[in-house]
Amino acid sequence: MALVPCQVLRAAILLSYCSILCNYKAIDMPAHQTYGGSWKFLTFIDLVIQAVFFGICVLTDLSSLLTRGNDSQEQERQLKKLISLRDWMMAVLAFPVGVFVVTMFWSIYIYDRELVYPKLLDNFIPAWLNHGMHTTVLPFVLIEMRTTHHQYPSRSCGLAAVCTFAVGYILWVCWIHHVTGVWVYPLLEHLSPGVKIIFFAAVTVIINIFYLMGEVLNNYIWDTQK
Repeated sequence: MALVPCQVLRAAILLSYCSILCNYKAIDMPAHQTYGGSWKFLTFIDLVIQAVFFGICVLTDLSSLLTRGNDSQEQERQLKKLISLRDWMMAVLAFPVGVFVVTMFWSIYIYDRELVYPKLLDNFIPAWLNHGMHTTVLPFVLIEMRTTHHQYPSRSCGLAAVCTFAVGYILWVCWIHHVTGVWVYPLLEHLSPGVKIIFFAAVTVIINIFYLMGEVLNNYIWDTQK
């Protein structure tokens, strides 16, 4: 795809995430007033990740347009740094976390929505906003992968970064329970301590699998093996 259509597409996606975040933060939900606020939910963290990522994408596109035909080596270095940051965020955060949020949310929702998204939330969150947080993330990140080739880090570094994020969030969830006595997700209330450990380990493995899937898909789309 040409640069300008991709540029417009990324800008539109960035605006949509800004709109979703603004509408979500404007909702007066009791959960927002408790310890950790919105930051205790992986969905909100993922929305911030996606917004920052697409913000960097738009900034990279603008920098690329401004430096085109310019012989400044300093500007070229800055552009390369932006591209490296964009690619790293796509590989380690935007794709694996985004795909994880969508697949895990809807899998548990279909099984028993009360375990992850109680019906009470329908009184606060409209359906379009729910899909904005838990559905459109997947097509948006796939569109970005299809329109731009991203250079993945070494597999060991990438997996280490993904594991660090996963373990960090799990520890954050456990800390919130330690402080408040309440689990962030109702699902955890129904698991014994031993099963919780297995569940957290499985979650870490799954998000690593999504990282590998992203790497394979990126290579397949852009045929980097050749």
